Amino acid sequence: MTPAELSRTVLDAVCRAVDAGELDVAPPERVTLTEPGPGGCGDFATNVALRLARPAGRPPLRVAGILRARLLDADGVRDVVVTGPGFLNISLHARDDLLTGLVREIRARGTEYGYGDALAGRTVVLRVPYEVRAEVVADAVARLVAAQGGRAEIEHGEPVTLRPVPAPEDPAPLGPDAARWALLHPAPHDRPRITADHLVQREINPLFRIRYAHARVRALARNAHDLGFTAEPGELALAPAGTADADERGYAGRDVPAPEAHLASPSAHEGSGASHPVSGAQAGAATSDPALGADEASRPGPADPERPGAGNPASGNPAESHPGAPAEPRTPHPLQTPLADHPRILRTAATQHAPDRLARHLLTVADALLPLLPDVLPVGEEKPGAAHRARLALAEAAGAVLAGGLSLLGIDAPEHL
Repeated sequence: MTPAELSRTVLDAVCRAVDAGELDVAPPERVTLTEPGPGGCGDFATNVALRLARPAGRPPLRVAGILRARLLDADGVRDVVVTGPGFLNISLHARDDLLTGLVREIRARGTEYGYGDALAGRTVVLRVPYEVRAEVVADAVARLVAAQGGRAEIEHGEPVTLRPVPAPEDPAPLGPDAARWALLHPAPHDRPRITADHLVQREINPLFRIRYAHARVRALARNAHDLGFTAEPGELALAPAGTADADERGYAGRDVPAPEAHLASPSAHEGSGASHPVSGAQAGAATSDPALGADEASRPGPADPERPGAGNPASGNPAESHPGAPAEPRTPHPLQTPLADHPRILRTAATQHAPDRLARHLLTVADALLPLLPDVLPVGEEKPGAAHRARLALAEAAGAVLAGGLSLLGIDAPEHL
């Protein structure tokens, strides 16, 4: 079950409760899911019961109880735990079901994964000054708006509606791709750096990390074809949280090298992959938009009752709220959250005219993808198996997200570096 499917499942539970007369409220347009917060548990959490409590004239815990009963009957839902003032914490049946479904969805939609209809039928007018950064940002926003079903018109005149901090100098000497990245990666209120750092083929260059990860994925796909196997979504056999394997391995039985290892030396199988020298300094893990809750706003503090998925730190173990709560937390694959979050990032970047959010998100995806790549192909006399096909499918899904995101920024995603 993908996050989109789970969101529809929760919305369906709300509609069924309304139809049965258990809730007298208008169902929301969408249900936002997030990772469980402090005191929470399971795979996803939502604050939909808190949002509906006031219009329904019911206590949040009562609304949560009604929705929990409905969700327990839904396919794919293993358990639902109510924590704090009324947060619903949802556990899915199998650890890899969510990730496998996510990979299947991305493979089906390709580079258009995350496109939506948030701006369907709307025309967004962008008035910008005659300045290179404003022009580039407006072009990226227009692409994002189109990906959400809208249409953007770029004009020059007053009143200006899009005015990022101007570039300190002409970025043209960096080349088209590096110049666009230099102008789009910083937030609009930050001054962009027009320096040769954007051309360095090392892990200190964020754009290089993204393009390198994509090129590695394409090389792995070619190498897998030469070895006689193709990608097939499946289970990755993640180790339970809290074990040594979970801390040191990305999936059962395969050690994940430190970031400098997979940036410094491409896999021996990748004769046609990226080959630029990379220094041994560890790549810093960039963070995409930290908002995991509301579509348009950043995540509130842990004690904020409006924060989706936030538990009540004072309530202690969430199992006390529900005896059937899972006794052992589960660790998702590092790619699961950024891949699941991609549609929301695209929607937010389009509606808030903020392509920098997409740029930072792509860096998060790349940094989560790189540790997976050395273990995609079999080693030595090892025969390709289901695990290799599943890893390749996951890598290709992440590569599609990187390629699609770079395309929306107007930046090329090369097959070779």
